[in-house]
Amino acid sequence: MIGATATATEMQNNFGRYLNLVMEGREVIVTKNGKEVGRFVPKEAAVSYLTDSLTGILKGDYELDQIKEKRLKEKYEITD
Repeated sequence: MIGATATATEMQNNFGRYLNLVMEGREVIVTKNGKEVGRFVPKEAAVSYLTDSLTGILKGDYELDQIKEKRLKEKYEITD
């Protein structure tokens, strides 16, 4: 669940506020010059994301890779 979006400067100046959001289970998107550059996510979400992203990686199935990428974007609300 996305809790907030913050510019890099806002993140730097109000880190404690955004850290509390992450500790509450929310995700914080960090932007720089209007583009997403990173995300702070709760530990549980990070482990889940890494595990999900590695599923099927050794198969080399390009169709599977496209399906997996789409599913991850939807699940984690990733925007390009």
